[in-house]
Amino acid sequence: MNIVLNGDPHTAREGCTLLGLLESLSIDPSRVAIELDGSIVKKEAWPATILQSGSRVEVVMFVGGG
Repeated sequence: MNIVLNGDPHTAREGCTLLGLLESLSIDPSRVAIELDGSIVKKEAWPATILQSGSRVEVVMFVGGG
């Protein structure tokens, strides 16, 4: 199915969850926040939040510095 990931077209498998999307992208879940269709989704909900065709997902990575 087609979604929009960080402003770019992306193909995800049917039934993919937010956590599954991160895993497929090799992204460490402890270092990101996710916005789905304009709303922040709490980490606890990622395993149960299923993406729909046309979903708009923004993955924001935390960057440390000093």
